[in-house]
Amino acid sequence: MAKEKQILSNIEEKFIKGDIFSDKCPSREALKVLTSRWGLLILLSLYGKESLRFSQLREKIQGISEKMLSQNLKKLEAYKLVSRFSHGVVPPVVEYSLTDYGIEFSQKAIELTDWIEENITNIYNR
Repeated sequence: MAKEKQILSNIEEKFIKGDIFSDKCPSREALKVLTSRWGLLILLSLYGKESLRFSQLREKIQGISEKMLSQNLKKLEAYKLVSRFSHGVVPPVVEYSLTDYGIEFSQKAIELTDWIEENITNIYNR
């Protein structure tokens, strides 16, 4: 009985915390979205800003298509990292901003991107 409780406890802990190495864990999909080229650049573009409109994001993130920006914003919104605010006017005015989770993630991601930018010559000059 104690062994069964321990097994259940381990399963519950993995479900609550996530197990990034398990192909069945939903954290895998979150990792895919968060570390995608466009997802990361969108989050970093919004970091430190009150909000940005779709066109401002597209202008800031060079090379992203409208379709990719739209798809990634929807995914980031679904993961509660980005919030979308529609002003309800014509023509439509929609703004995007980071949620608290988005801010927290972006702070951590900045450390990674800073490291990449500081070491880019070492990365490419092997």
